[in-house]
Amino acid sequence: MTEETVLFLGDSITQGGDWATWFPGVTTLNFGVAGNSSEDVLGRLDTVVEARPDEIVLLIGTNDLGMRRNVEQLVRNIQSILVDLRRDLLGSRMLVQSVLPRGREFADRIREANIHLRQFAPTVHAQYLDLWPTMALEDGELNPAYSDDRLHLNAAGYEAWLAELRPALERLRDEPPMSRPIQTIMFDEYARPGS
Repeated sequence: MTEETVLFLGDSITQGGDWATWFPGVTTLNFGVAGNSSEDVLGRLDTVVEARPDEIVLLIGTNDLGMRRNVEQLVRNIQSILVDLRRDLLGSRMLVQSVLPRGREFADRIREANIHLRQFAPTVHAQYLDLWPTMALEDGELNPAYSDDRLHLNAAGYEAWLAELRPALERLRDEPPMSRPIQTIMFDEYARPGS
């Protein structure tokens, strides 16, 4: 039996992960690229598809907000990433993670984006992992114990993330892979608040 391949997709927060050490029982691929926005990830999905991973773990979006992109644009890009991956990698399991907290001035927009991502994930047969309760203070600030710059994770931040990610990946592996294409994907999730 061949080893599962897990592809970690995102920006510098993903790039900084020591995935091979943290997940020794699987083949890990680090597709984190520093500075990437959701648009950048959307533009390099061909390389993800070529890798044919069994599982895809996506964490993206904080750089979009740092670049002053609006929430709607961010959500639509992540929806497009998930739709394209589901279309091209039918049998891959997907885990989309909430946009991580950063400085409290970003909190309202991050919360809004995460509501839409949580609602959208099941429509493409992806699981959703909400990291907000673990990583954020009450006011929406990234817990300073987990970051030295209000954005990137330090060692304690990665440990806190892993404490949520490990069981989430176990749950993901319990899911049967997709066997047939999704017939219709509602793509106006953002336009239908509360749906």
